Amino acid sequence: MSEQTRRSTSNEDIESTYDEYMMPIWKSLDVPIKRAKGCYVEDYDGNEYLDVFSGISVTNAGHGNRAMVDAAHEQLDRFIHGCSYLHPSEPVADLAEKLAEVTPGDLKKSFFCNSGTEAVEGAVKLARKYTGSKEIVALEMGFHGRTLGSLALTGNKSYKSEMAPTINDVAHAAPPYAYRCQMCDGGPCSNACADDVQRVIDTHTADDLAAVVVEPLMGEAGLVVPPEGWLERVQEIAHERDALLIVDEVQSGYGRTGEMWGVDHYDIVPDIMPQAKGIANGLPLGAFTATEEIADAFESGDHLSTFGGNPVACAAANATIDALQDGLVDNAREQSGWLDGELAALESEYDVVGEARGLGLMRGLELVDPDGDTGPMGVSPEPAPKYAKKVSEHLRDEHIIIGVGGFHKNVMRLQPPLSIERAQLEETIEALRGALDEISA
Repeated sequence: MSEQTRRSTSNEDIESTYDEYMMPIWKSLDVPIKRAKGCYVEDYDGNEYLDVFSGISVTNAGHGNRAMVDAAHEQLDRFIHGCSYLHPSEPVADLAEKLAEVTPGDLKKSFFCNSGTEAVEGAVKLARKYTGSKEIVALEMGFHGRTLGSLALTGNKSYKSEMAPTINDVAHAAPPYAYRCQMCDGGPCSNACADDVQRVIDTHTADDLAAVVVEPLMGEAGLVVPPEGWLERVQEIAHERDALLIVDEVQSGYGRTGEMWGVDHYDIVPDIMPQAKGIANGLPLGAFTATEEIADAFESGDHLSTFGGNPVACAAANATIDALQDGLVDNAREQSGWLDGELAALESEYDVVGEARGLGLMRGLELVDPDGDTGPMGVSPEPAPKYAKKVSEHLRDEHIIIGVGGFHKNVMRLQPPLSIERAQLEETIEALRGALDEISA
């Protein structure tokens, strides 16, 4: 396509080109992006949208964060590529040292890759090397990536259909999904789902457990927050069997929950912690960090990534972390307190809102059909993905981008840049009320 033609591109042009030349797996929110700044994106037809989804929880420091962009530009002028383990460089060294400072407890040594799914798979490789064992326990409804290895850990058949995951030694335990819990019979949470991890290990494994892999807040499951004591009990079970606890912070990390890490809300320190998404505010970068003892189980040649630890991405990550620590995480925590009350009010006022949940600026509204059939496995109201689609479309018409997800595709996902202001959140809540009024009429 010529430069002249490209300058006059419209939304329709971009979408039709995608249809013709991209593999048919792209999931459109019907908002092609020409430029973005802060909490806003602009399409090719000149429309501006408030983005409260952050590209699936990635641009935590805001679109086009100036410090991050400047750091990337400066590194681009120096050099672009020098495989991080072949040619050591300052941006990579600085980021590794910074992660040792900001990650929990005695986590110290990192490996850099390109994405969250790579970070998870690398963490599993390290756990296997350190323990000498092979088996992994993950959670039903959990999500850890779409490559064949991490897909084996993902507890959702909709992502696995017609695929053949390559890690065979994986068992799945019940998720800490209190709203649709099958173990507490609608009563107070007993944390029985934590003990289910022990049951699965005892009945579905061959006594060769390397690690238990969990998310501290289950994003793709529908912003599911584990009950108090759950994560501590799961770590205890893993350690009793000389296995490691891998806590996947790909989506919940980098200030998203109002703390730097999701695990900061609990009384544990992971043995290995994969990260990605918000790490470089949109540039492709992932990492997994472990204690020195565990990390040193890797020997030369055990793991490598040609593009992992790209110096431009690492420079951007250093600036991103500085920005997060310089007020953005605090803002997420502050806005969370107000948002918590507003979302709870929506749950109280609308029968179609089954539950409002989440931490910080990682929030979900589970939509249900109060007049529908009983929900899955006889627990709670029937999920209403049809309502979620309508709410998403209503907000898009109001020029607000919100996510839709959850195991049942019925959860509105509110995950804005951590720089979002109160007035922007108020606008979002007002639009949600309008959408809920519409589907409740």
